[in-house]
Amino acid sequence: MSRTVSSRILSSARNSIVLQGKGRLYSIGIPNRNKIKWKLVFSKTYLYPAGSCSLDNTFSLKKAFRHTSTEEEHFSFQLSPSQINDILRAGELSHKILDLNGKNANSVLKFESNQLASNAPIEDRRSAATCLQTKGMMFGVFDGHAGSACAQAVSERLLHYIAVSLMSRQTLEEIELAVDCMKPVLPILQWHKHPNEVEYREITSQYFENLRVYWQHLLDLDTEPGFSLEEAMICAFKRLDSDISLEVQAPQENELMRNIALQVAFSGATACVAHIDGVHLHVANTGDCRAILGVLEEDGTWSTLPLTRDHNAFDEFEIRRLKKEHPRSEEKTLFVNDRLLGILMPSRAFGDVQLKWSKELQHSVLENSCDVESLNIYQYVPPNYHTPPYLTAEPEVTYHKLRSKDKFLVIASDGLWEMLSNEKVVKLVAGHLTELNVQKPQLAFEKPVNLGYMHSLLLQRKNRGIASLDQNIATHLIRHAIGSNEYGEVDQEKLAAMLTLPEDLARMYRDDITVTVVYFNSETIENYYRNNE
Repeated sequence: MSRTVSSRILSSARNSIVLQGKGRLYSIGIPNRNKIKWKLVFSKTYLYPAGSCSLDNTFSLKKAFRHTSTEEEHFSFQLSPSQINDILRAGELSHKILDLNGKNANSVLKFESNQLASNAPIEDRRSAATCLQTKGMMFGVFDGHAGSACAQAVSERLLHYIAVSLMSRQTLEEIELAVDCMKPVLPILQWHKHPNEVEYREITSQYFENLRVYWQHLLDLDTEPGFSLEEAMICAFKRLDSDISLEVQAPQENELMRNIALQVAFSGATACVAHIDGVHLHVANTGDCRAILGVLEEDGTWSTLPLTRDHNAFDEFEIRRLKKEHPRSEEKTLFVNDRLLGILMPSRAFGDVQLKWSKELQHSVLENSCDVESLNIYQYVPPNYHTPPYLTAEPEVTYHKLRSKDKFLVIASDGLWEMLSNEKVVKLVAGHLTELNVQKPQLAFEKPVNLGYMHSLLLQRKNRGIASLDQNIATHLIRHAIGSNEYGEVDQEKLAAMLTLPEDLARMYRDDITVTVVYFNSETIENYYRNNE
């Protein structure tokens, strides 16, 4: 059976020249002697210039079991259950909100997150942080394309931009005074990170300086009170994207920083960020990441509440928006083969200056840059490129007032949604919650307690499958996304095959997957309504 599964997948992939799924890597398939290569029009997936940090070691555990090429003679999809678990669980991250003497007033109970790479290295990113100078928590998922440089930068910076946008004038003045006097600055965010997550340390100082320019701009506005939360999120998204564009245009003596700025601007990323403050949930979305709520109805059934729309050629609103922004003569060329200008799947994204700048500006920036070919960045102007910008990072913001029946929030990159429907995801999370509750150890023992009775209890727990259950719900979702058969059950042989696909084939069958699940504290939400009746 394993042989059948693996041979079918490998044969199908070798003979195909069509990228499965959405495949947003600006790619053209080129068959060559029974081996597929991908010609990336703008940028290959080499992400970091020499001397900078690299993610190659971040997911080394997962890569250890993957074949590097379809040309290998001894091709095997065999993985033991423990090896499968090692791969799937390598990117797990979880955080539980502290409950101080039963007085946890946070509407977030805990969150669990995970990632699985398809691209090598992975192009997705994620962020989670508690706001320290304002209220609330933020969670973000960022789906990179044409490399991970843009997603990396946005994951490091966007939550700071949102937090600054929400600060009072007094707090901004205190921070500016501290920086001006070279004193310690009040921390803005408390990050919740996976130990293997890296950041652009070489360019942190420049990022901070540009963040400072932003809060100085907010101070110059001389308005109090400041933005609403929706306005703050929109302003933060747009300002960061503008900074990404300006940074690559500014003169830069440091070659490493210049190269990073180039790679950030000429790659791209979609983003979905949730801000949760008490019962107030705001979700800002740019692109085709997605956020949904799992709702437990009064009759005990589960329902799904979508909080975002996918910004792409399949969304009528996006088609109308773009047609309104460009001349009628371009109506037939805005979307070609369900892609923006025939190139990009999402119709909103950070970076991707190739679809925002004029031809002249692109030429000027690349002409004045040193050896951009070594960074795999090339100027490419698509046909019918007449009235840029065609792409925006402006998000669509959704507000939802949490109810006690809202049990969890799922934010994920499109790698998950290509495999599982909204309803299936909610069903899996709900089922996982039920299983965990059923399998909580019972402390009421019969007396007297003897070895035979304890052995009986252990056998009961084993029969319920407690050892095989993923404790992290994001892992559970990823396992089902890539390993489910036509009956919705996890097929171990298919799972092993999908995890060991060679790097040059993996992207044809699955995208990078990033999932964050936030569980709500129903008691806190109920108390809010009880105290505000």
